[in-house]
Amino acid sequence: MAAHYQIAGSTSAAISASVESGIRSGALAPGDALPAVRTLATGLAVSPATVARAYQELRQRGLVVTAGRHGTRVRPRPPVATRRAGLMPPPLPGSRNLSAGQPDRRLLPPLGPHLAALAAEIGAPTGYAAAAVLPELVDAARERLAADGVPAEEITVTGGALDGIERLLAAHLRPGDAVAVEDPGWANLLDLVAALGLRAIGVPVDDEGPTEPGVRAALAAGARALVVTSRAQNPTGAALSADRADALRALLAGRSDLLLIEDDHAAELARVPLHPLAGATPAWAFVRSVSKPYGPDLRLAVLAGDEATVARVAGRARVGAGWVSTVLQRLVLALWRDPATADLVRRAGESYERRRNGLARELAAHGLAAHARTGINVWVPVPDETVVVTALRDAGWSVAPGVINRIAAGPGVRITVSSLDEADLAPLAAAIARAVRPTAPFGFTA
Repeated sequence: MAAHYQIAGSTSAAISASVESGIRSGALAPGDALPAVRTLATGLAVSPATVARAYQELRQRGLVVTAGRHGTRVRPRPPVATRRAGLMPPPLPGSRNLSAGQPDRRLLPPLGPHLAALAAEIGAPTGYAAAAVLPELVDAARERLAADGVPAEEITVTGGALDGIERLLAAHLRPGDAVAVEDPGWANLLDLVAALGLRAIGVPVDDEGPTEPGVRAALAAGARALVVTSRAQNPTGAALSADRADALRALLAGRSDLLLIEDDHAAELARVPLHPLAGATPAWAFVRSVSKPYGPDLRLAVLAGDEATVARVAGRARVGAGWVSTVLQRLVLALWRDPATADLVRRAGESYERRRNGLARELAAHGLAAHARTGINVWVPVPDETVVVTALRDAGWSVAPGVINRIAAGPGVRITVSSLDEADLAPLAAAIARAVRPTAPFGFTA
């Protein structure tokens, strides 16, 4: 724990509030360790049970995580606004930032012409009563999903993939319930599960998606929901194969006690066929975001599912945010209908594929394995994340440490290829090889 911050309080509520205050101010940074229960209890002259209750409340709210012999630590991205950056080491001045996980802005479709066209044709302002999911957007989404084999009789719209997943989990589960998630997996999802007071069960992932034994074990451990990334899994690039999808559908068939959520965030960017699990369980949802192919600022996802599940999500939205802006819905519809945009998205997917595969080949030439089947990221297993991240940072490359993506999976680093050019691949692979197998000690920078 940061030596300059002293936790205070004589009740569990006051102690947890003191820790939260330290996180908000930045005095307690992501990854900082909190004192052991008995140590803090002695220092505050309270019972160990009082401190234990405070830590339990912080865990249930997703602010801290208990990691066995590593003790209790502040989560990498706790669900509270802070004045301190997250666990990600800041890039050094002049270094190449490969840690952001964002699409290549050079390959995103321009929004200006479509916004100008909308301004000319949008008509009178929309009031509260008229705001809803646009029927023409639903029709277009249904057609696009059906082409990929996703049953889409029932559809609603959410403010992005994570918003849709949050609404699904909140509508079906209660704090303390277990959620099966990919391991390594999407850091935002792991943080969301913690913030909702849910319990994450890690499911191992290979290049074909979540493993069948891993899903079986999660079900046996009481998972009430399973979240699967269809393609471009973050961080490994895994994509469900036809054989894996068949095996998982057979395993999940008829599980009325399980909510199945599929996340197809890459959508048109993925250069492999979709093998959906949709409909394998009575309660299911398929979420497809537009942010990766069309731009992160387009906070919209279409959500298809069984009638009851979609109705719960739509109903909860009505008593909360209300609806996704119809202006945004019209903009997405215009992008979907534009052949030039479709061609740009296709070329973007091809570009990511060349860069991913090229980096994987260069790493293989150095004897290093990498996972890079689909998407915008490459996952490289490493023996020690801290050593590799620091060495690469000193060499001018900033990559993401895998700790923010892992539950029980082995260490690794995530490299986003969006800002790489093909000329960068060989020198980057050589730098990774030197970081993984240094021939001489190197210095650590601040």
